[in-house]
Amino acid sequence: MIEAGLHTLHTGQLLTIIIMAFALGMDAFSLGIGVGLKGIRRLDIIKLSLVIALFHIAMPLLGIFAGQYMSQLLGNVATLVAGLLLLLLGAHMIYNSFRGGASSSFDYRTAWGMLIFAFSVSIDSFSVGVSLGMFAADLLLTICMFGLFGGVMSAVGLILGRRVSQNLGDYGEACGGVILLAFGVLFLI
Repeated sequence: MIEAGLHTLHTGQLLTIIIMAFALGMDAFSLGIGVGLKGIRRLDIIKLSLVIALFHIAMPLLGIFAGQYMSQLLGNVATLVAGLLLLLLGAHMIYNSFRGGASSSFDYRTAWGMLIFAFSVSIDSFSVGVSLGMFAADLLLTICMFGLFGGVMSAVGLILGRRVSQNLGDYGEACGGVILLAFGVLFLI
């Protein structure tokens, strides 16, 4: 009976991490659609998606370490700060989705352009990593899931960008923001 409880707790944590990874990947997906609408080669899709996946691993990893440090400093206030960070991040993603102009104005095919693009879609992962670092999140699982979802969803967005309208990208980022807002509220309750 105790073992079943631990298994359920681990499944709940896994589900939470998957949902958060999906929400963060929505930003890469929506911006990928914008870039894909301009036309992109398959090789560029692979390269850009791999760079985004690496950034979706590195940024939350840095955030988790920063969050663990803040947790030691803040103690019980850490949960409140984590919830507020997720609320702000979710609201920012929703605001950006309605603001428009999400497509990039630089050459994503250059190394510098890929780095800038990957950084811009992964910066949200740092903030979420800070929030997760304030809790006992499974480090390896979390960063692997963020990287996997960021890379796969950016590739899907880039591929779909050649086939669908710009509006879907805006809705994708708004959906990710709503999910992060919901987790922020859950952390505060």
